[in-house]
Amino acid sequence: MENKEIKDTRVWENEVDTTSPETPQKIGGGLDYLTKEAYNLLRANLMFSLPDKQGGKIIGFTSSNPQEGKSYTAINLSYALAEAGYKVILLDADMRRPSIHATLGKPLSPGLSNLLIGESKNVMRNGVLHENLSVIMAGDIPPNPSELIGSARMQGYLDTFAKSYDYVIVDLPPVNYVSDPLAISKCLDGIVLVVKHAKTRCSEVTEAVRQLKFTHTRILGIVYN
Repeated sequence: MENKEIKDTRVWENEVDTTSPETPQKIGGGLDYLTKEAYNLLRANLMFSLPDKQGGKIIGFTSSNPQEGKSYTAINLSYALAEAGYKVILLDADMRRPSIHATLGKPLSPGLSNLLIGESKNVMRNGVLHENLSVIMAGDIPPNPSELIGSARMQGYLDTFAKSYDYVIVDLPPVNYVSDPLAISKCLDGIVLVVKHAKTRCSEVTEAVRQLKFTHTRILGIVYN
C-alpha cells in the first residue's frame, strides 16, 4: 500500500477523537477508493495464507518500532473482513501504548487487561464500524503486560473467541521494543509485520524477523505502509 494513501499514521496513534466532526474519517467506510482496495487485497492474501486452519483464525499485527501504522492497519483489515461477511473480533493487546480506543473514539477501559485479571467480563463492544465487527479495548494499563498477554488465561480467551468468530485480530506492541509479541506467539496462527515507508530501516526489519523466527512464529507477510 502506497505511503500517499495513508498520509500520516501518527495521527491515528495519538489521542484523536474520531467522533468529532472536525476529525476526517480515515478508517473503515471512510477510506478512499485506492486505500480500501489495498486493504481488500490484504484481506484476500490473508484468507489464502491459512487455508488448512479449522475454525477462527488468530492473527497478530506488530511492527519493528512504534508509530509505523500497525494499529491503523489492524483496524482497517478488521473492517475489510467484516464487510466481506466474516465475524471479526479485534483485540487491542498493546497494553503499553494503546491507541485503538482513541482512533475509534471509545473508552480505554474496561478492556482486555481487566478481563485477564478477572476484574470485569463486560468488555465487549459490538457493532463497531460494522455490524460484524466486535472490539475489546486494551483496558487499564497493567504493570505486567508480558505476563498477562502470555498467560494461560489469554490463550483460553483466544481459543474461545476462535470458536465464535471467523477472525481474531490482535494488535500487539512493536517486537523490537518489548517481548509481548513473543510471549503470545504460541497462541497465534500467524503474525503480520507492518513497516513504514521512509521510516523503518532494513536492519530493524531483519531484527524483527529474527526475533519472530526464534520463537517459531509463523510470519504471514509484511505490510508496506
